[in-house]
Amino acid sequence: MNHIGLQGTDRVLVGDCVELMAGLPEASVDVVFADPPYNLQLGGNLLRPNNSVVDGVDDAWDKFSDFKAYDQFTEAWLRGAHRLLKPDGTLWVIGSYHNIFRVGAILQDLGYWILNDIVWRKTNPMPNFRGRRFTNAHETLIWASKSQTSRYLFNYEAMKALNDDLQMRSDWLFPLCSGPERLKRDGQKAHPTQKPEALLHRVLMASTRPGDVVLDPFFGTGTTGAVAKRLGRHFIGLERDSDYATLASERIEAIDPADASLVTTPRKREEPRIPFGTLIERGLLKPGDVLFDDRRRWTARVRADGTVISAETRGSIHKVGAEVQGASACNGWTFWHTEIRGMPVPIDMLRQQVRDALPAGAI
Repeated sequence: MNHIGLQGTDRVLVGDCVELMAGLPEASVDVVFADPPYNLQLGGNLLRPNNSVVDGVDDAWDKFSDFKAYDQFTEAWLRGAHRLLKPDGTLWVIGSYHNIFRVGAILQDLGYWILNDIVWRKTNPMPNFRGRRFTNAHETLIWASKSQTSRYLFNYEAMKALNDDLQMRSDWLFPLCSGPERLKRDGQKAHPTQKPEALLHRVLMASTRPGDVVLDPFFGTGTTGAVAKRLGRHFIGLERDSDYATLASERIEAIDPADASLVTTPRKREEPRIPFGTLIERGLLKPGDVLFDDRRRWTARVRADGTVISAETRGSIHKVGAEVQGASACNGWTFWHTEIRGMPVPIDMLRQQVRDALPAGAI
């Protein structure tokens, strides 16, 4: 399989994204993040109630003659991205109501397989100054795999950890890019649609590993590259505006990557298997110790052979946990608790102590 060497990543290429993608090796990138023109179809200036002009998106790159022209442009870059993605790669594309439904239909026609649509709800949206519609307070991201059969990456544990140990939902709350993060040129914002780094942090943490290659065909001022570098991922940015490309390169140059050990979350299935009996062998639990559930409704006593026994049954921590509840299955590691210094803690904490003490690379 072709792969872009390190000399070909961590760079910004200036030019038309479709033409540039055609010159990159097939199946060479792990993830594409795309923030394409939204085709906002603005007619005239947008005014605030005091008649001052709203600094909206009126750049030439966001203007298309009609929907057909926009659809042709969309199909072209999506085809290019599809060719560059590895078989198990994924695509993220962000848009508003102006374009995201058209983009979604086209990417499905091209063979992509939609995994999620994510609603980015803005904490500080621009109000609807005319008062004739609802305030447009969100944008939509589509996350899609290259095909229906792709074995795509999803860092479930990282997303859960980011969300205070709760499963991450598909509605994300972030402010618009503002303050020191907003790049300025001559006192004015350098790019009208600069995305917040928090948004890209979540995207890349969810769907990439350190060392993966992320392609952004609409690089702008380089948010994708800045976050990728900080998280130990490689990037390729495509940008047709040389001024934006220069700003992006300067911005990324100033980024210091985080230590490699701090930018990945171990997946549960990849962690060393620790039998319950190991806790007894290591002296973290003793034969006769009493385990209980978090509400102390049921108890079980620890046996020397790594099983537990309740008033009704004997067996593994999982079997006994299920049977006392009358359930079909049970994760005994999180169900059963023990008391340490007067506080109830799940026995999974003891298992983690054993894992943490293992030498690097142990399985």
